[in-house]
Amino acid sequence: MIDVLLSAFLLSVVLLGIHSYYGLHIIERGIIFTDLAIGQMAALGAAVAILLFHDEYTYPVSLAFALAGALVIAFMMKRSKSLEAFIGLLFAFGMSAAVIVLSRSPHGAEDLQKLMAADILFVPIVSVVKTAVLYAVVGLLLFFVLPRLSGIWRDLLFFGSFSVVVTNAVDLAGVLVVFAVLVAPAFVVSAFEWSFRTRLLAAWGIGTVLNFVAITSSYF
Repeated sequence: MIDVLLSAFLLSVVLLGIHSYYGLHIIERGIIFTDLAIGQMAALGAAVAILLFHDEYTYPVSLAFALAGALVIAFMMKRSKSLEAFIGLLFAFGMSAAVIVLSRSPHGAEDLQKLMAADILFVPIVSVVKTAVLYAVVGLLLFFVLPRLSGIWRDLLFFGSFSVVVTNAVDLAGVLVVFAVLVAPAFVVSAFEWSFRTRLLAAWGIGTVLNFVAITSSYF
């Protein structure tokens, strides 16, 4: 049991590491539901792969749908006066389309539940390590490349890398868990007028404590 809880806790810390960064930026931009929309598009891609390919090619199809959603949001950033409303519509489209697609699958209800909130207690440690490596690469891009870009290119890298992160996280934890990890710690620290680095460190600390309490409580 301890091994299971340790794997889940390590996964939650890995998710927290990169998602807190994106969460702070998304709250600053006022597009809080971006994660939910892109995550739902990734889930829609997974649903299509489940129906058409019987669980094969789930990750590439899911990533393609997430990237499509991210590119649309990046394109609309400077062109829509009601961006949050558009993002909400994108989420609603992804959710309703996933329900329709999975209604044609014999295990549709079970698959939909897994896409929305997967059980992180059963994620193998190998997947945790692979996720950590992927997020480290994304983190290097955000640290060294993103500050040198501007305009549409900056948005493309930000939302493109975000879709890669979200697709991987949704596959492991589900849309709702990913949204909570991304928004909750960042929302708590956004109330303070600290530097971005200080808020990021605080989000990591708060998120780690909350994750530990939640996962430990699941043992009992």
